[in-house]
Amino acid sequence: MPTPPNPVRNVLYIMCDQLRRDYLSCYGHPHLHTPNIDRLAAEGVRFSRAYTQGTICGPSRMSAYTGRYVSSHQVAWNAVPLPLDELTIGDYLRPHGIRTALVGKTHATANVDALQRLAIDPGSDQATILNEVGFEPYMRHDGIYPDDPLFDEKRESAPYTHYLRDHGFDGRNPWHDWANAAEGEDGEILSGWKMRHANLPARIPEQHSETVYTTNRAIDFITEQGEKSWCLHLSYIKPHWPYIVPAPYHALYSTKSILEPVRATPSEASNHPVYTAFRQHEESLNFSRDSVRLNVIPTYMGLVKQVDDQLGRLLDFLQSNGRWEDTLIVFTSDHGDFLGDHWLGEKEFLLEQAVGVPLVVRDPRAAADVTRGTVDERLVETIDALPTFLQALGLPGAEHRLEGHSLIPLLLGENPDWRRYAISEYDYAFQAPARERLGQPIDRCRMTMVRSERWKYLAYDGFRPQLFDLQKDPQELRDLGDDPAYAAVREEHLGYLFEWVRGLKRRTTISHEEIDFRGQRFRYGEPESEKVVQIGVW
Repeated sequence: MPTPPNPVRNVLYIMCDQLRRDYLSCYGHPHLHTPNIDRLAAEGVRFSRAYTQGTICGPSRMSAYTGRYVSSHQVAWNAVPLPLDELTIGDYLRPHGIRTALVGKTHATANVDALQRLAIDPGSDQATILNEVGFEPYMRHDGIYPDDPLFDEKRESAPYTHYLRDHGFDGRNPWHDWANAAEGEDGEILSGWKMRHANLPARIPEQHSETVYTTNRAIDFITEQGEKSWCLHLSYIKPHWPYIVPAPYHALYSTKSILEPVRATPSEASNHPVYTAFRQHEESLNFSRDSVRLNVIPTYMGLVKQVDDQLGRLLDFLQSNGRWEDTLIVFTSDHGDFLGDHWLGEKEFLLEQAVGVPLVVRDPRAAADVTRGTVDERLVETIDALPTFLQALGLPGAEHRLEGHSLIPLLLGENPDWRRYAISEYDYAFQAPARERLGQPIDRCRMTMVRSERWKYLAYDGFRPQLFDLQKDPQELRDLGDDPAYAAVREEHLGYLFEWVRGLKRRTTISHEEIDFRGQRFRYGEPESEKVVQIGVW
C-alpha cells in the first residue's frame, strides 16, 4: 500500500447506531431531509453499495475496529469479548503519535478471563486500553441502561449519568427517567422502552439529550488537541431504540411522511424456514402491525434529523478552526433497522434494510477534488475503514491481518482491481426462540450473505440457500433459492463463499515483508554451512 503524498493529519470516524442508509436524503428519502450529511456527501464520495459485516452492534463494530470479518475476529454477538491478540485502530495509530479516542458507543466487552490469565492488572492503563478495544475512552456512552439492578454498575460508571444529575435530572436511573421517557398528564413517567409512547417528547430538554451531549464532547476533544494529530471515533447511539426523541423532533414528521412497507404479500413471502422463524420473533410481530410502524417511524425520523442537525454544528466547527483542511471524515452506520419491512423488526437478518449502511468519505486533499460530490457504486465494506485510515495518514499497512481494502484509490479517481462480492454474517445461536424453533444445535446457526454485482446469495447451516436477483427484484421479494432455473447462479455464489473462506487472514503474527525477507535466503542462495543445517533439519 503506497504512501500518498501529503498525508492527512487527523481522522474523524463518525458512526450512527441502527441508521438505515435509505433514511437520508442523499440516499433518496423523499421526506427526511438531512442537509448536513448531504453537505458532507457533496464534499466527498457517497458509496451507494456499502455493507456491514454483521447486523448487530458487537460483531459489526469489531469488524470496523479490526478491519477483519466476523469469522476472523470471532465476536459473533453482543457481549462477546474481542480476543486480546486482535489489533484495532488504536493499536495501529497510537505508536505513531496519533491520539486515538472514543466519544460515544463501542459495545466492547472486556475480556476478563484473558486479562486474568495473562496477569494484567485490571486497574492498569494497559487493561483500560484492552477493555476499550484500543480506544482512549474520552467519553464512552453505550446507552441502553434498563431500569434493572443488573445494569447498575454500567449505568453508574457512565459520564452521561453524572452529567444528567449535575444538571438537576436526578433519580436512580436518569438515563431512563429523563432522556428516554415521556411524561404523562399526571406527571407519571412513561417509559421509552414501550413503543406506544414513541410519539411523545422525551422529558429531557433537547440541549441535554444524548445526541447533543455526545456532539459537545467531540467538540471538546478536538479543541483540546489543537494542532496535535488525532483520530476520533464519534459514535452516536441514535437512532437505535428506545424510540423516543426530545421536542421539537418528536413532532417534525407525521404519518404522511412514512413510506409504504417493503413486503411481499403473506401468500407470496418466502417460506424459507429461517426467515419464517425470524418473522415469529416478538419484535417482528410488533412491527408487522401498522399501528406500531405509524407510531415509531416518525420518531425514528426525528432521531435521524437531530443527528444531522448536530453534525451541522460539528462541520461548522471544523471549518472555523482549520481542521476541515487536514481531517479525513468518514460517516457511516453499524447496521440498519427493518422497521417492519419484510415483516421483520430489529436487524437480525441479511436483507438490505439491515446490511446496507450509508458510507460517505471526505478526503480533504486536493488530489481528491476529482471525485468530490460523486457516487461510487462499487461494493465496499465496513472493514475498509481501517486500511483507509492507514493509507490516508501515510502509515504502514498490515496486509497480513487486514481483510478490508483502502478506499483512498477510489477517492483519488483511480480504478484498481476491486472486490467482486461483499460478505456479511450473522450467528443466531444466541437467539434461543429461532434456534429452538428450528431445532438447530448452537454451532449450526450461521448465515452468510454473498452479495455480487447482480445477486444476493444467503447460505445457511442445514437449510437451503436463498437467492435474490437485485437487478429485477431490488426489494428482495422473490426468493429464487429453490428455483431449478437458477441452480448455476447458486453454484457460482457457493463458489464465491468457499473462495472467501479460503482467503481469510489466519497468518497474523508475521508480516508479508518478514516472510519475503526470510524467503530471500532461498531465492538468492545462502552459505554452504547453512544449507547443510537446513538439509539436516528436513
